[in-house]
Amino acid sequence: MSTLPAMPDMSSADEIDALLPQTQCTRCGYAGCRPYAEAIARGEAKINQCPPGGAATIGALARLLGCEPLPLNPANGVETSYRLAQIDESRCIGCAKCLPPCPVDAIVGAPRHMHTVLVELCTGCELCLAPCPVDCISMVEASALADTSAAAPPPGLNRLRFAAHTERTERRARERAAVIAAHKQSARSGRLTP
Repeated sequence: MSTLPAMPDMSSADEIDALLPQTQCTRCGYAGCRPYAEAIARGEAKINQCPPGGAATIGALARLLGCEPLPLNPANGVETSYRLAQIDESRCIGCAKCLPPCPVDAIVGAPRHMHTVLVELCTGCELCLAPCPVDCISMVEASALADTSAAAPPPGLNRLRFAAHTERTERRARERAAVIAAHKQSARSGRLTP
């Protein structure tokens, strides 16, 4: 397997990341667009692993890196037109399992209440599909929805929303771990905190 030559510094990863669509879909095999950009910069990943970016992104990466464009790797998926998640609200049971995996918080709702997708924020990542226990989420062509201009959210906005989602998720995990540690400490010392 041939790899790209390693890029000289992390600013190159910034340049690569700037060319990615920031859908944060993980179809490239990495935990998001930034880790994929860093892997390309280190020469550990090829430029053809981003289905949402497709041929246009592959071409832009090839120009940036001074290499030949490659066809999209079918192992990572296929290039499609811009699609959005849509929830069949009549079937939604309000389980809230679709909320945590959405990398840009484009799904709103509360436990035991119907959920909906904010179409202007949805990146089409498809990460909400698998956790839905009643299969009430489907991907639809953005152009088929009356309430959208069929334009994908700008990558910069996606990047900011992903950073906010990640920070909140990590903060909640730290807070939960602190509560559990405090309860364990109390149990060890013979008294349980409320």
